[in-house]
Amino acid sequence: MLHPIGFSIPHEKLVTTFPTKTKLLSSIIPNERRKYIYEDENEYYNEYKQSFFALTTKKNGWDCMRHYEILANGCIPYFPDISECPKNTMTLFPKDLIIEGNQLFAKFQTKIIGGLTVDDMNEYINLSQRLYSHTVNYLTTRAMARYVLEKSNHPNAKKILFISGDPRPDYLRCNVLHGFKELLGPNCHDFPVISHIYKLDQSVDYRFIFGYKNFKELYGRGMSYTGLLDASYHNQELDSTVKENIVTKYYDIIIYGNLHREMIFYDIISELYKPNEIILLCGEDIHRCEYSKWVDKGHTVFLREFE
Repeated sequence: MLHPIGFSIPHEKLVTTFPTKTKLLSSIIPNERRKYIYEDENEYYNEYKQSFFALTTKKNGWDCMRHYEILANGCIPYFPDISECPKNTMTLFPKDLIIEGNQLFAKFQTKIIGGLTVDDMNEYINLSQRLYSHTVNYLTTRAMARYVLEKSNHPNAKKILFISGDPRPDYLRCNVLHGFKELLGPNCHDFPVISHIYKLDQSVDYRFIFGYKNFKELYGRGMSYTGLLDASYHNQELDSTVKENIVTKYYDIIIYGNLHREMIFYDIISELYKPNEIILLCGEDIHRCEYSKWVDKGHTVFLREFE
């Protein structure tokens, strides 16, 4: 089976109260480096919190972490070209609500902030609340992990081997993995370990292990997806027995975090596990893979940027 999937954001990144607004449109302009100056996540988030709207657009792919960061911070995305997004891409994203937001932005543009009426603010708050509710229900990492289990017909899976392949950051893989960790803790075992999703050990110099000194050296300056989980969410003892545990079918299902990257143990796994017990994710902007061949083998494939 082939299913669409998109990015997601950890629930802990969502605001808990409606932020005070001081500006109509965020000064962060996509693809303008001179206006993308934030090195600190709190400062970056605060820019969205104080803004009624924030511009976002298609990047390399339609799906973009910026969309989710805007929503998480109680700001409405102004997404001018959202109506051009393919039907099967970003299927969980609230496109209809974003179109409402575009219309509301056009209305707000004709007024200064001090001239907004009570009705204007109520309209904004109402839409913000609906977007927030949708984000909580469908766009958090935990919600996305549940979506993967439900669509693959494994809602009751208790033990998962999440094969990460290349350890470099990958928004889709990292956030879905985070969601599974929130659901199952160390019973979702990431192998090899994706170190940057765990809290940074200040006693370790990561330059000599993973090639970076701190999370800010990672893609997107590490914002929104790094350093969130306690180290106890990874059971190091399972690292040494991973192959043995595959052979004994210790795991209910196997998930490959990115089918474009190294699919270690696939030969052995495909012999021992039923095809529908093997799930593959693809979070690339552009698909150069023959993902249909994996579907033909009977695996469940989740595809981002699904035309």
